[in-house]
Amino acid sequence: MKFGFFVTGTDTEVGKTVVSCALALLLKKHRGNVGVFKPFLSGVSRDDVNSDTSLLKVMSGTKLSQEEITPFAFKEPLSPYTAGKLEGKEVGLNEVMKRWSDIKSIHNAFIVEGAGGISVQLGQHFLVSDLIKSINLPIVIVARPNLGTLNHTFLTVHYAKSQGIKIAGIIINGMSDNPGLDEQTNPTSIEEMCGVPILGIVPKLKEITKENIEMVVNQHLDSKLIINRMEGQCE
Repeated sequence: MKFGFFVTGTDTEVGKTVVSCALALLLKKHRGNVGVFKPFLSGVSRDDVNSDTSLLKVMSGTKLSQEEITPFAFKEPLSPYTAGKLEGKEVGLNEVMKRWSDIKSIHNAFIVEGAGGISVQLGQHFLVSDLIKSINLPIVIVARPNLGTLNHTFLTVHYAKSQGIKIAGIIINGMSDNPGLDEQTNPTSIEEMCGVPILGIVPKLKEITKENIEMVVNQHLDSKLIINRMEGQCE
């Protein structure tokens, strides 16, 4: 049985990579051997030092190459399916799972990061949710803290449950320095509405650095709960 999490979001640009980096660093400290897999990347070269791929590689300490971490990269900042079509490249679920099979035995724990939200189209016949079910890791849902997040988060949780996907919990990312009433009350409301634990509340980061991610792990994640949820596979 492979340990780890699949990180998905309630939307795009909610901070999945911040959370994925923090979880990778947390598991590295706990297990000492963690890999990362972000099969799709759009809008930036995976070799760019500031790309999600490069950040995940640095934070996890994996020896996997950028291409092994992110086998499918596209130029345009669009959904993977749309960006791929523009380049005449269509990726099937079997192709993604072949790349996963090539690397999954290298590490005993993995953080897998999706693209956009849980129902984003990755290929002509499959969504992020189909990839989650195939990889078979419990999900961590990244949600934003402000007005409107209750609806997005509830719908994501409800859809995941309808697909039989195990949910480890929710991490709220991007909390303001001076949160308004919406940001102050939303975490409790999300937990009550969704029946899923909040694993952490992460402040808005100006940049993703090792120091900032260390701060997130040490101060803003419930590390004990996260490890318990992983080892118990959310049962």
